[in-house]
Amino acid sequence: MSLCINTTTPEGMVLAADSRQSYRNMKGMSRIGSDSATKVFQLGKKVGVVVAGLAFLPENGVLKNVSRFIEEFKKHADIRKLSIEEISKKLQDFFEEKYNYKEGLKKLPDQIRADLERQGCKDIEIKQEKGAVKFKFKNPKGIEEERMAHVDQLQFIVSGFNSDDSHQAFKVSVPGDVEMLRNSTQKGKEYGASWIGQTDVLTRIVLGFDPRMGNLPMLQEATQKFTEQGVKQQLGALEYNIQWGTMTLQDGIDFSVLSIETTNAIQRFSDGILLDPGDMPGVGGPVDVAVITPEKGFTWVAKKNLVVGNKEIDLQSIKDVE
Repeated sequence: MSLCINTTTPEGMVLAADSRQSYRNMKGMSRIGSDSATKVFQLGKKVGVVVAGLAFLPENGVLKNVSRFIEEFKKHADIRKLSIEEISKKLQDFFEEKYNYKEGLKKLPDQIRADLERQGCKDIEIKQEKGAVKFKFKNPKGIEEERMAHVDQLQFIVSGFNSDDSHQAFKVSVPGDVEMLRNSTQKGKEYGASWIGQTDVLTRIVLGFDPRMGNLPMLQEATQKFTEQGVKQQLGALEYNIQWGTMTLQDGIDFSVLSIETTNAIQRFSDGILLDPGDMPGVGGPVDVAVITPEKGFTWVAKKNLVVGNKEIDLQSIKDVE
């Protein structure tokens, strides 16, 4: 998995991500594949993207790193002429063609039904939606529960400055939607932070609750009494009151790095939650950080390099031998 963050301040935008790359082996077990993966990319002079979710996609029968597809997308789209929103939509279209998730989605209802029946659940109702399957059932104690299952997603946050120096950030999900996160022309949407990947630790810290609490019977009862929107409104009062609009660019960097390093530390000492035990420590390795400003565009602040022993390798100094 990953933890990738966009923090937008009045001085500019921060993109940060960890470097851990995980995968499932032939037995279906989660494994750490690498702590040196790249998840922060420059798309244009004033545009960047972070990526979380699936690390590899098949092409012509061969698994390829998502980073290779990002480089292909940069050649595929003339980013210089596009707005941040247009880039985001083209990125989604590009990966919709590359990621054949529909086959997995077709198999999901049968897998869910078989799993629930094996647990002794009854009155199973399954409804397929875009990129997800919603299902209801009565557990062995006769209590009705409602859940949602998803195929593995690709998630992106695309952020940067348009030609008129207005800034925007969009979350792109494949399968899923393109969602606006930041927009300098909309009041209340100018500044803030957004994150993708393994977000439970950061969500607990900033928003004040774990997103999995929706599976608690207590909260399901509250939803029936107050409606889903009413519950969300009350939970919103737990969010830390962070003054994003007063942050400097350095503050944005500090927040982003702290969030990733804290998640890494908590995952070191925990193994899921009591409600859902067993989890993959998917956040780790060096933290890559880039900033985007209207004056200087995309600039690396921290970026891991190739090394041999303790010696860093400068790829720019390596010349091809004819």
